[in-house]
Amino acid sequence: MKADMQSKTIDAVVFDLGGVLIDWNPRHLYRKLFEEEAEMEHFLTEICSPVWNVSLDAGKPFDVGIAELSRRHPEQAHLIGAWKTRWEEMLGGAIEGTVTILEELHSAGMALHALTNWSAETFPIGRSHYPFLARFRTILVSGQEKLVKPDPRIFHLLVQRTGVAPERTIFIDDSEKNANAAAGLGFHAIRFTDPEALRARLTDFGLLARDSA
Repeated sequence: MKADMQSKTIDAVVFDLGGVLIDWNPRHLYRKLFEEEAEMEHFLTEICSPVWNVSLDAGKPFDVGIAELSRRHPEQAHLIGAWKTRWEEMLGGAIEGTVTILEELHSAGMALHALTNWSAETFPIGRSHYPFLARFRTILVSGQEKLVKPDPRIFHLLVQRTGVAPERTIFIDDSEKNANAAAGLGFHAIRFTDPEALRARLTDFGLLARDSA
């Protein structure tokens, strides 16, 4: 009864994409380019770092970001350039357990939206790889909006663009910072760890049947 009552308070579910539905990881590419794991990790931590990648997600053109970084690290320029020329190789498969959940929510008539930190230049490549993205009524892409999570402004834009009410919306993200930002704005935030844990949480909300596989 509690779950059924709770389900009536949820009108929409918002998904992050990378790390939740899509296995995007630069290591898929750079393991082909480095012989030593430690060298690759140094490169991805100190050179093509997460902070640098966020700048691309926020709208900086790839050519500009790569040129800037290559001037600082000329000895690594060929590896930095691969971030653009071989970006598609960073894409792994879909995270199938989460895609199954997405399909179940869609079949149940739930309003589905996505909010992703993703470069506007590469998002069309991702869209071509994953047909399930068509399930979303709205996809807000940080690189198109020039805003990135966890900036509250992109959550406000989500509300404006989709009409969702945070208190009636579940937000799912694998980043703790992003989940916390959403929670602070009144969303029912779920920090994604794996499909099984997500299924359990959504079942507790009454959005999935308890006997689903």
